[in-house]
Amino acid sequence: MDTNLYIDIKETQWPIVYRPEYNVRFFGLEKLHPFDAGKWGNVFQHLKKAGLIDEDTVTKPNEASKEDLLVVHTKKYLRSLQYSLNVARIAEVPPLVLVPNCLVQSGYLKPMRFQTGGTILSGKLAVERGWAINIGGGFHHCRSDLGGGFCPYADITLLGNGYERDFKDNRNVYIMDVYNRNIYPFDRVAKNAINRRVELQSRTRDEEYLNKVEKNINEALNEFLPDFVIYNAGTDILEGDSLGCLCVSPQGIIRRDELVFTKIKSKHIPLVMLTSGGYLKKTASIIATSILNLHDLGLIHGPVPRY
Repeated sequence: MDTNLYIDIKETQWPIVYRPEYNVRFFGLEKLHPFDAGKWGNVFQHLKKAGLIDEDTVTKPNEASKEDLLVVHTKKYLRSLQYSLNVARIAEVPPLVLVPNCLVQSGYLKPMRFQTGGTILSGKLAVERGWAINIGGGFHHCRSDLGGGFCPYADITLLGNGYERDFKDNRNVYIMDVYNRNIYPFDRVAKNAINRRVELQSRTRDEEYLNKVEKNINEALNEFLPDFVIYNAGTDILEGDSLGCLCVSPQGIIRRDELVFTKIKSKHIPLVMLTSGGYLKKTASIIATSILNLHDLGLIHGPVPRY
């Protein structure tokens, strides 16, 4: 299939993917959802202020086309997005029912298509450079024929409860999932597709969380040595997040990302990081701080400047 998503980038650009079109705007209606609809732009601004990247060195993806989306999604599902009622359910913003679909497309679905394009491009860049970070993406609640949880497109399935169903019979895909057993996943089919379930109780804190993450990554890599890793690095585990219901600190999230990068890069496996969920305003600064920490530790490297 021909696609305009696999673009080549300059040597001076980072494999960090973002563009301003990622950010969702519902004419103020986005404030009715707990998700920070400007999180992605805020992450970029933090990284820019720190001097890591700027508008010239960040990689800007193209928008995923209908043909790109049909690689995974059914025609019926994509047609359903032409009705604001269906999109309102997926976005979990009921007043969207009253918004003309053309505005829903431009304010919400188009940004999500750009983020989906960013995830697919990140896969290419990770193969070329060893790692890539999409400042957006990670729509893990969406599958080929159904969206939900603010996730309208299955970007994880396109790159390689939603994606778990899509991959349930694929022995070439290994899924490790660390989750609060009291809130997710209630979808039994999706749960049965998880190869390594790491179940947590509500209010789990740093020490237990990090110990389980490290132990299970080690065991997962002993069971299955992948050619490629997609890391869905959600921040909804943060203490105070009303949907995640866990109690991991900002430093715990930074340490988690460090652990994942250290383990996977030690095996020389290409790695894509997606920022995924996280419902507190402060998550943007935590994500940016974590990326800066990865750079400070030498786990990610920028381009060599030319003079």
